[in-house]
Amino acid sequence: MPKAINADKPHLWKADVAASVDQFNQWFLLFAPETFRATRRTTTESVKAALIATRDLHELTPASLKVSPAALSTLRMCSAPPLAVDRLIGLSGASKSLVGSMEGGKLAARMSSAALDENLGKLCAILTRLLDRDIFPWLDAAAPRHATGPERERAATIVADRLCSAVANPIVRNAQERRQLEFIGTWLDARGYRKQALPSGTALTAMPPGTYTFRHNVPVGRTQRLNIPIDVVVQPLRPRKNRLPILIEAKSAGDFTNTNKRRKEEATKVHQLREALGPSTQFLLFLCGYFGSDYLGYEAAEGIDWIWEHRIDDLAKLGL
Repeated sequence: MPKAINADKPHLWKADVAASVDQFNQWFLLFAPETFRATRRTTTESVKAALIATRDLHELTPASLKVSPAALSTLRMCSAPPLAVDRLIGLSGASKSLVGSMEGGKLAARMSSAALDENLGKLCAILTRLLDRDIFPWLDAAAPRHATGPERERAATIVADRLCSAVANPIVRNAQERRQLEFIGTWLDARGYRKQALPSGTALTAMPPGTYTFRHNVPVGRTQRLNIPIDVVVQPLRPRKNRLPILIEAKSAGDFTNTNKRRKEEATKVHQLREALGPSTQFLLFLCGYFGSDYLGYEAAEGIDWIWEHRIDDLAKLGL
């Protein structure tokens, strides 16, 4: 087993946790609001596109959904109250697989034309019935009319806020993960490493010295094969005897509760990796945010070590 860097030093955990929380909070206050606003701007444009595709919701029909199946996620947020996916399926009685496909921007490939029209009709009936007419005042006009430019802009902004609020945590988490990977990449670049993708199917031991890659799938399992995504894979300039690169999982958290709920995920992952690659496999976490002593103690007991982002130079202790 590789020598521990932080997992065997519980006397340092309290100070590191405090420093990590402070670092995450500083990042959140500086960058998360702009990240959220940028996502909202993009989402607002997609909402406007959905309104135009349905002629300002006057033509919320199977035909319009066939042309723009991705509009369904927007239309769910146009109702009062906004509808979660499962609630829409339950109310409409529409096919779960069809709704899932549409949430991904596609229609169900194997559904017959008649069944497709029937299910889309069910969705349109519920969505039309529940449209939030306070947001779309033109629908209650004495005579049918289209939205004015300002009305459409205002409605699109409100719906975009609803969409972004529903996925606020993933938006922040994804932005933080991108930042963490960029930080690691910058650190490696400064030490002579180069980013180079490892072709799928290539053995990890064949990874060239002094290279790294992001989001690489590592196959595991003997009877049932599956791919485990690894955020960062680094082959040291001087590879170890077993030629295995170092595997790093970038993790950030804005509260202590979710980290404790998800701590078993890393334990499962490291067991699968070591079963497939050998007990000397070096798998570490790259942590920023709310990772308390309970979480750290659990991971240490599972044989998982970590690097704190606020002490990124500890990566050098891995031989990088």
